[in-house]
Amino acid sequence: MSRTVSSWILSSARNSIVLQGKGRWYSICIPKRNKIKWKFVFSKTHLFPAGSCSLGNTLSLQKAFRHTSTEEEHFSFQLSPSQINDILRAGELSHKVLDLSGKNTNSVLRFESNQLASNSPIEDRRSAATCLQTAGMMFGVFDGHAGSACAQAVSERLLHYIAVSLMSRQTLEEIELAVESMKPVRPILQWHKHPNDIEYREITSQYFENLRVYWQHLLDLDTETGFSLEEAMVCAFKRLDSDISLEVQAPQENELMRNIALQVAFSGATACVAHIDGVHLHVANTGDCRAVLGVREEDGTWSTLPLTRDHNAYDDFEIRRLKREHPRSEEKTLFVNDRLLGILMPSRAFGDVQLKWSKELQHSVLENSCDVEALNIYQYVPPNYHTPPYLTAEPEVTYHKLRSKDKFLVIASDGLWEMLSNEKVVQLVAGHLTELDVQKPQLTFKKPVNLGYMHNLLLQRKSRGLASLDRNIATHLIRHAIGSNEYGEVDPEKLAAMLTLPEDLARMYRDDITVTVVYFNSETIEGHYRS
Repeated sequence: MSRTVSSWILSSARNSIVLQGKGRWYSICIPKRNKIKWKFVFSKTHLFPAGSCSLGNTLSLQKAFRHTSTEEEHFSFQLSPSQINDILRAGELSHKVLDLSGKNTNSVLRFESNQLASNSPIEDRRSAATCLQTAGMMFGVFDGHAGSACAQAVSERLLHYIAVSLMSRQTLEEIELAVESMKPVRPILQWHKHPNDIEYREITSQYFENLRVYWQHLLDLDTETGFSLEEAMVCAFKRLDSDISLEVQAPQENELMRNIALQVAFSGATACVAHIDGVHLHVANTGDCRAVLGVREEDGTWSTLPLTRDHNAYDDFEIRRLKREHPRSEEKTLFVNDRLLGILMPSRAFGDVQLKWSKELQHSVLENSCDVEALNIYQYVPPNYHTPPYLTAEPEVTYHKLRSKDKFLVIASDGLWEMLSNEKVVQLVAGHLTELDVQKPQLTFKKPVNLGYMHNLLLQRKSRGLASLDRNIATHLIRHAIGSNEYGEVDPEKLAAMLTLPEDLARMYRDDITVTVVYFNSETIEGHYRS
């Protein structure tokens, strides 16, 4: 980014030039929603320790370099390379899959993930877990809007709902018996989390009780065969969204839990979850997060296989679906300015009860709630709101049987896809893999081998520049998403400017970005077909 462009960004903001933002909610509907709501959360409900936030050290680190307002007298876009790296790498998470013997017989080789905030605090969330009572691993990306509360709740709960949906009747009965007998319950998931990932610890017991009600419902169905994986994912998505809606309607004496339930229901989140078991890959998507497969063809070229569709006003299928579900008289008002009822970009999401409940139910719940204005929750009924619900959390599930040429899966919030195309993302990941391979050649040993010889080989590898490369592929993608120039190269000045944009301006130029890249174990996949 040239100095001219950097100066234009700042002068535009100071002169109140309104740019086309990428936010999901019009500010006219919910003015300064995030600031007011989160001020309440920190000052009154003490959801998190003083001075912390949704990514703990991640956000506090970013704030050290980030301006709070365009009105600051001494405003600079300057960051050193080490400061840029500190910001970009603060949310890095990686995990290599190994069994008890130290070997990998899983179809997942490893995964790498990262996040970068635009909103303060960040509204995106991510999850990764290994199923302990059933087979497979799950990876999820959740893009919150109108606050992070819904994305936070869904990221904590949805994978549990899917895992329970997949359990055999016998396993569900064993778990229910353990709970009834007040005995320890075997863990359902093994989580793979960033040290700064947060949890709603104050409400965990209520979440568990509602999960128990769900598995009791599954037991009441009295079916021996259980769900297919697709049915399990659809049922889990819909049940969790229903629970979010019911929890805020239920009487609640605990003010903290009541406030959390309100925030969760009246904010929203899109979700994309992948379940991988052997060669079987299922992706469930609600909203406009996206999953893309990177495929290396026999001739060495790379191709892209999208596994999701964006559920929004640009998708013809979604437009037709909504028109089928509502009277013909509403056809012209379902999407206004490419937003659902002129309000929301995605046409599927968790929460967002303002677009699901009747006017009467909204009024009743808010009338009986204390201090909703402090939570910055107001009843807002958009024009032409006649036949709710207009929004659903029901996912679209895609199945893909993995092949040895399928090398990786990228799941990301729309903050990445707004900046980079599917093809560019696959190209960047493939190039990163190639560069790592080039910089990590097979060691050739001369006999006799001694420590001095090994040391020289390691120095040679380091001199090839391996230390300067982003080891985490998600960081590499984020760096290119916000820092690339028109030639596809990272411009250090543009990167620094995008990272130091003040809170009152950043959202106009970039969204929160969350990326998880899952690498597949080609040997294990090939072994499946051989056997």
